[in-house]
Amino acid sequence: MTNLEDALGGIDILADGGTIDTAPAKSALDDKINEHFAGAVVRKDLVKAVKGNAIVPSYVLEYLLGQYAASDDEATIQAGIETVRKILAEHYVHRNESELVKSKIKERGRYRIIDKVSVALNEKDDVYQATFAKLGISGVIVDSATVGAHPKLLVGGVWCLCDVEYFHTEDARVSPWILGSLKPIQMSNFDYDGYLDARAKFTTDEWIDLLLQSIGFNPEMFGRRGKLLQLVRLIPFVERNYNLVELGPKGTGKSHIYSEFSPHGMLISGGEVTVPKLFVNNSNGRLGLVGYWDVVAFDEFAGKKKRTDKALVDIMKNYMANKSFSRGVETLGAEASMVFVGNTSHTVPYMLKHSDLFDELPESYHDPAFLDRLHFYIPGWEVDTIRSEMFSSGYGFVVDYIAEVLKSMRNLDYSDRYQQYFTLGSDISTRDRDGIHKTFSGLMKLLYPHEQATAEEIEEILRFSIEGRKRVKDQILRIDATMADVRFGYEPIGGGWTSVTTLEEDEFPTYYRAHRTASSGDDADADMGAEAAGADRGDEGSLPRVDLTTGTDVQIEVEVPEPKLFEGHRDFAENQRGLSYETLLMPYLEGATEVELHDPYVRMSHQGRNLVELLAMIASAKDPADEINFKLFTLLEEEPEYQKKQLQMLNEIVQGAAQQGIKVDVAKDPGGHDRWIRTDTGWRINLGRGLDIFQKSDGGWFDFGNSRQEFRQVRAFGVTYIREA
Repeated sequence: MTNLEDALGGIDILADGGTIDTAPAKSALDDKINEHFAGAVVRKDLVKAVKGNAIVPSYVLEYLLGQYAASDDEATIQAGIETVRKILAEHYVHRNESELVKSKIKERGRYRIIDKVSVALNEKDDVYQATFAKLGISGVIVDSATVGAHPKLLVGGVWCLCDVEYFHTEDARVSPWILGSLKPIQMSNFDYDGYLDARAKFTTDEWIDLLLQSIGFNPEMFGRRGKLLQLVRLIPFVERNYNLVELGPKGTGKSHIYSEFSPHGMLISGGEVTVPKLFVNNSNGRLGLVGYWDVVAFDEFAGKKKRTDKALVDIMKNYMANKSFSRGVETLGAEASMVFVGNTSHTVPYMLKHSDLFDELPESYHDPAFLDRLHFYIPGWEVDTIRSEMFSSGYGFVVDYIAEVLKSMRNLDYSDRYQQYFTLGSDISTRDRDGIHKTFSGLMKLLYPHEQATAEEIEEILRFSIEGRKRVKDQILRIDATMADVRFGYEPIGGGWTSVTTLEEDEFPTYYRAHRTASSGDDADADMGAEAAGADRGDEGSLPRVDLTTGTDVQIEVEVPEPKLFEGHRDFAENQRGLSYETLLMPYLEGATEVELHDPYVRMSHQGRNLVELLAMIASAKDPADEINFKLFTLLEEEPEYQKKQLQMLNEIVQGAAQQGIKVDVAKDPGGHDRWIRTDTGWRINLGRGLDIFQKSDGGWFDFGNSRQEFRQVRAFGVTYIREA
């Protein structure tokens, strides 16, 4: 290890190994968040600390934490946690303790509780009556002023702080329970101009990380594309009448935001929807969920064999297209966004090969007219299964605060902000354009509410918005061959055309384009035809022919030139699968006896693993009797303890490679941050991220990505292949 240390120009290792401070510390971003949003943010790990066995939404707990623990002072936080715990212990109603709480109300005469309250009109007696979900009481009289101030009490119910009184009378028709006061758990006001001014103090990366922490996730566990996919889930809260679908594997947190994030969203089971519940009850004229909630989300929406109400599908199609629905002879309008989330049971290539990406939907919804109303399709298969290390311990907005901010921006329209830089393709239909515009407007409100975005930043979210709508339209083309194909893309003002593809289109081009209509004119069709013709070929290097004199098959030998290696630059998208060093690098390393790798970041264990996997591929490709010289240029960690671990790791790699006929020399990289490979066969490969192209995973032994690189998701990166000799 001493030789490695000398070669890398390392600093002295502490004799006792040093100490590592394992206490959690605030990041620079956390300090900045507290500086500009004091009182409106809370440490996100506190929710778990206070929740216990209280089955309440996160926004209820964060409302309380925002009252007592919205600070960066540890003493204040701890005092606030104890206060909130005390409030929950004394006032939150557990269903199995409802009789005890009733007793407290009776004995004290008046008692404050936290419960979910819903209100219904008793037409017979012409009064409003409340039902308390946890306490288990009903028929409690509510005055008209309270109902008028909080109409959501009539639809779905609202979590509230209530003072309940008890007064018994001899009249059995009169409820002994009296509502003394009711306060919904949500903010009443906020400073929007202050929000915009504070946003300007953050970079785009910092702001995205703040939003991720506000949702409850650790931004370090997500790449840029992964962060944007999470933030698309917020667009229905900030954009009126936004129609979103997310289908993907179980356990990726598809429904969490709609049940926990905002008091303005309602999550219902897809099987519990009826026309009266969702739109209007014709018998009494009462509006349904869309009239009171900003977001109505349908959980467990997928399922081919689920029974559906055809009338509901028809009225939903009209509402999603026109923002209105009929009640007899009267037409009503609403602003609720519609979100559909469900699980998939097949892989993406399987769905593309055998059907389409909407294949899991109930038959009545597997309808081009319904699907064409969707503005964006979140590819749920790109979202990681939620793991404990993905949750944030940093600071984020108190959920109720950001929920009110997003609600206030529903009145704004940012859909034209790209037009000073870009124009959409001329053959994009009105409905496609609307989908792109609404997604773009929503992302602009979320990321750049102060409207200070560069052309590059605007291009990023415009491209992302186009991709989400293209995913919808491409699948509709598989279902309905009569629909006209669309060329999705944009054109910079005064520039050339830029086409947009979906990630699964790049990953599985053969399957993705297999069901395109004949009018699409896709080059892929011609390629597939050529591949089909090639399938009849015999062994490599020969073509089957029939001897006309004998009628028997003969082989005509033809000379097949060696394939020419690609020269130039290639970019790969975040979350893409199917990539490996074997396909990216090994064709250029074969035959080399000397290889140089310049990568200053071979420090962490996963980076060492990347190096080992490359060396193992080189070793397996060479003749066992040959030896290869491999020169690694890298840099040492600055912290003594981490440097010691790095040197141990590199030493083990050197020894292991030597046993396989690869002599690894390690030296200090003089080039700073550039990462590249050079071979004695004349190739130079410039690596944007070095070998560190794969996303972090939980590293469990049963993760298929641990066995094969092509099963891992990658980070966004580029590779340039240069022939130097």
